[in-house]
Amino acid sequence: MDFEPWWLIIVPVLFGLGWLAARFDFRQMLSETRALPDSYFKGLNFLLNEEPDRAIDAFIEVAKLDPETTELHFALGSLFRRRGEIERAIRVHQSLLAREDLPLADRENAQLELAQDFLKAGLLDRAEQGFQAIIHTRHAQEAIRALIRIYESEHDWPRAIDAVQQLRNRVDEPVPQLAHYHCERAQALLEADPIDFDAAAQALDAADHAVRQNGTTPASETRVRLLRAQWAARRGDLESQRAYLQDVLGAAPDYAGLVAGPLLACYTALGRGDEGLALLQAQYARVPTLDLFNVVFRALRTQEGADPAWAFAREALRAHPSLLGLDRLLEVELSQEDGPVPDNRMVPGADLGLLRSLIHKHTQRLDRYACSQCGFEARRYYWQCPGCNAWETYQPRRLEEIR
Repeated sequence: MDFEPWWLIIVPVLFGLGWLAARFDFRQMLSETRALPDSYFKGLNFLLNEEPDRAIDAFIEVAKLDPETTELHFALGSLFRRRGEIERAIRVHQSLLAREDLPLADRENAQLELAQDFLKAGLLDRAEQGFQAIIHTRHAQEAIRALIRIYESEHDWPRAIDAVQQLRNRVDEPVPQLAHYHCERAQALLEADPIDFDAAAQALDAADHAVRQNGTTPASETRVRLLRAQWAARRGDLESQRAYLQDVLGAAPDYAGLVAGPLLACYTALGRGDEGLALLQAQYARVPTLDLFNVVFRALRTQEGADPAWAFAREALRAHPSLLGLDRLLEVELSQEDGPVPDNRMVPGADLGLLRSLIHKHTQRLDRYACSQCGFEARRYYWQCPGCNAWETYQPRRLEEIR
């Protein structure tokens, strides 16, 4: 390869052009930096130092100097909402939407932010309108998820189900709460007057399908069986009711305490009370729970008398010591009209009322179900936590059993 002398000229020229370009860019960057107000940098510094209140004041000053700063308005609106100043956040985002020169992408972002402001403020109707307005934009998934939360909070289960279907058409991911939406709809239909049995059955079939589609869980399976038992009971089909309730004992034994009472009542109505009681005693021997203990002890005390009931209680509490179990036992005993417990079961002359009152003070805080996500405690069992609105976060056992 021959050496060309003119290469010696090209190399310095290229180097000089690169130097001039770099110098021009650097000067442009310096000029743009000098154009930014000091308040902008103060605001950034406050944000880095986790001082959002002072950052907001600094950014407001910048916004007054340059009302066209779109990104800054978005930052202000987000800070206002995070701080709980929803009205100010709404005004910021509404002022952005009022600008005729706002680019389409920024307009969609402002509409999304405004809808989130309304949702945070509890203005569900306006939030729904806002999310519906962007349901066909690049924010569709976020909008549909928000609409699902809105319909869920309004207990509008048909629209919640439709929104979930829209989401499933866009993304292939499971939605575990869908089965509960169908269950809620079935529950409402069964409580209506008159009862639409066909619609309720269709809702339960849809719930079964959703359980299989999104993955089986003991909670969702149990709830569907309980509602099918309720459906059968409303139609006077005691045998089907019994079968649905009894299925829970094998499929989800931890939930036996939730079905024990209705199951025993169903056996009794069928004239097979002794068989039902024996079934629950065998279930307690396999998977003991406090709720199941309470049902079995009460039934034994009523059907067979004090001696068999206390024999069961003594063995159960010896194997699984429980203050709450003892409290339930004393409550039942004090409610009986056939006299106190036999002397050989307790200390002669013991004041059962005083003993129960002392124990009850310590067991009140243990006689609750608790959400595993937020810790919200309740005396009754919930499929959806009233505190954080999460589904299937309650264990079917009392606090004393899980601590």
